[in-house]
Amino acid sequence: MSGDERENKMGSENKMGSMRVSRLLISMSAPMMASMMVQALYNIVDSIFVARLGEKALTAVSLAFPAQMLSISAAVGTGVGVTALLSKSLGEKNFKLANKTAGNGVFLALVSSLLFGVLGLLFAAPFFASQTRDSEITAFGVPYLTIAMAGSIFVFMQIMYEKLLASTGKAIASMAAQIAGAVTNIILDPIMIFGLLGFPKLGTAGAAIATIIGQLVGAIVAISCHLAYNHELKLKAQSYAPEWAVIKKIYQVGLPSIVMQAIGSFMIYGLNRILISFTAAAAAVLGVYFKLQSFVFMPVFGLNNGMVPIIAYNYGAGSKKRVTGIIKLSITYALVIMSVGAMLFLIFPAAFLAMFNASPEMLAIGKPAMRIIAIHFIPAAICVILISVFQALGNGLETLMVSTARQLIVLLPAAWLFSLSGQVWMVWWAFPVSEIASLIMCLLILKKVYNIKIKHLGEVMANRTEGLDKPAPPRLQPAVE
Repeated sequence: MSGDERENKMGSENKMGSMRVSRLLISMSAPMMASMMVQALYNIVDSIFVARLGEKALTAVSLAFPAQMLSISAAVGTGVGVTALLSKSLGEKNFKLANKTAGNGVFLALVSSLLFGVLGLLFAAPFFASQTRDSEITAFGVPYLTIAMAGSIFVFMQIMYEKLLASTGKAIASMAAQIAGAVTNIILDPIMIFGLLGFPKLGTAGAAIATIIGQLVGAIVAISCHLAYNHELKLKAQSYAPEWAVIKKIYQVGLPSIVMQAIGSFMIYGLNRILISFTAAAAAVLGVYFKLQSFVFMPVFGLNNGMVPIIAYNYGAGSKKRVTGIIKLSITYALVIMSVGAMLFLIFPAAFLAMFNASPEMLAIGKPAMRIIAIHFIPAAICVILISVFQALGNGLETLMVSTARQLIVLLPAAWLFSLSGQVWMVWWAFPVSEIASLIMCLLILKKVYNIKIKHLGEVMANRTEGLDKPAPPRLQPAVE
């Protein structure tokens, strides 16, 4: 085959199967990392404005976070299942299945959003009653959570269409949707919360309204970009009709992801109940921590969003070299990001807390909390990447095992045991303890997954990418699919 023929053949391929892996990972992940940083900034700014209403308002938003996280878990987890199946189908050139996957993903997002909207309307008040008897905290929290959950349809649509864009390599378009939603939210927060520009002062309810308007804008941008640029997908009316075989495949990866993230929601709920038994300020500190840590973790999640479709595509195409290369690069980048984040938390905890109008009590509780929790960032860098690798390869059960062990079997019991000391600062040690346990499990699972699914992958795609003229060896199928 001549050089021109090879170039033309490679040029006709999806870039996920032909571009150099280091350049590909950066091109796919950098826009998502940037958009995730904007999203993290929104989370922080949102709480900074709410904190100006008082510490109890901040505590209320912190107590609402697990319920919001539960709905987002369903949206993201479904999107993960769609991304893995869609990217794998494209790698295998199965465009019929790719289109059906995309359409059924939109259908599932719509149904799920309606379910969470109803749950928010019915159970916001009982949810707060289960955590606190402080009527002021409840008065701040119930309207905030009710409004945020009632508008779930917008975040579900935004996330699903962002995943469709990411699955086909349109990372910049996905980034544009996220940034548009987050910037809208940041602009509207002070206007809605404090009643600027002629608007009524709505307090925490205003923060929730700003959130769902931002999600609406993000959804509109994501859908518009999908219609304009996602030419690899040809969705017709029948694509959206539910097909149970496709839905089953989506949830084989997506359901463990949903459960895994939902476990995180229950974990935060449990921690809130443990910490509020000491003081409401301790629960507020936990809420502030999760807002701040998003600025560290979100870039890594953006890296994951770029990595997952690349691994799924190249696994479907049978390229061992590209799969392993992406995994190694992703872990390296994640370690660099998390190391920087850990240093900032260790050095500047007081400055971070001061942004949230922290009281002396919050500062006294928060400074040691931030420093202790920062220890777990380094092992978390490896765990976060490996969990997404397992998802991309279709090993959703393994991700569920790791998440369950980390957050329910280790973290919550450890936090409860440390709380028996009567010292709130001891509770924070549950984070590094659970992350070390998670790292050990991830490494053991990686060895198993590598031997079964990666070790014997054919090198057809790698040879073609490198431009080798010799005949490609026959592709070896994975031992277990």
